Amino acid sequence: MHNFIPPERFFPYLTWTEINEMSDKENVVIIQPIGSIEQHGPHLPVIVDSAIATAVTGQALAKLNAEIPAYALSTLFYGKSNEHWHFPGTITLSSNTLSMVLIEMGESIYRAGFRKLVFINAHGGQPQILEMVARDLHQKYEDFMIFPLFVWRVPNAATELLTPKELEYGIHAGDAETSVMLSILPEQVRKDRVLCEYPHNLPENSMLSMEGKLPFAWVTRDLTQSGVLGDATVATQEKGDKILESLAESWVKVIGDIYKFRQPQRYHLEE
Repeated sequence: MHNFIPPERFFPYLTWTEINEMSDKENVVIIQPIGSIEQHGPHLPVIVDSAIATAVTGQALAKLNAEIPAYALSTLFYGKSNEHWHFPGTITLSSNTLSMVLIEMGESIYRAGFRKLVFINAHGGQPQILEMVARDLHQKYEDFMIFPLFVWRVPNAATELLTPKELEYGIHAGDAETSVMLSILPEQVRKDRVLCEYPHNLPENSMLSMEGKLPFAWVTRDLTQSGVLGDATVATQEKGDKILESLAESWVKVIGDIYKFRQPQRYHLEE
């Protein structure tokens, strides 16, 4: 049931009495891996984002100093993936449903006495929702520290192993994700179906882009026929091993920083 998560770090394996008796719960780090079930081209299974979120979390927890109390919840496999819903196999929640699931899960963690909750998300279509949920939970419970984080936004080897074009446009089922899947679930990669397709019909000589500071709204079929955005033909397990290792090392540092984190001083405004 724990998949890539070390069993001693898997929150659902604890009993309620062990949770109740846990010391210094205010600084125990509770991690919610979040992914999606959505199309990833003809060569990758729909579990990609959930698998990557779980594997990175698991490897980081395996490397983490045993003295740092940190536990992973069961991965949330469903996310907001409606940009992919024209492709069969995509299962999507609405933004409202995902928000409520995360809020009610967070409130359950808070009632148990924990005060540090981390979202480790691997699906690029939902960071904004997680950020809004985190702000709302903290506004409601002022001593609740929520960290809405994206698995790829830490230093990692992809910046050295991928081409500049792939780093900019290979955002879905391309070199990075395919390489990591070759590392963690190689038997689930359809190696005879890998392909390269970059986004079509992007505005030329424009400050606007798919992602970044000035994005435009899009759904996947606006940009690609295959569902792939990137070059999966150059993916290798060796690259995947290096990317995964570097991600895990960075997340060890992040989890340690969260354990040491203290809420900034609150100011009481004079009326």
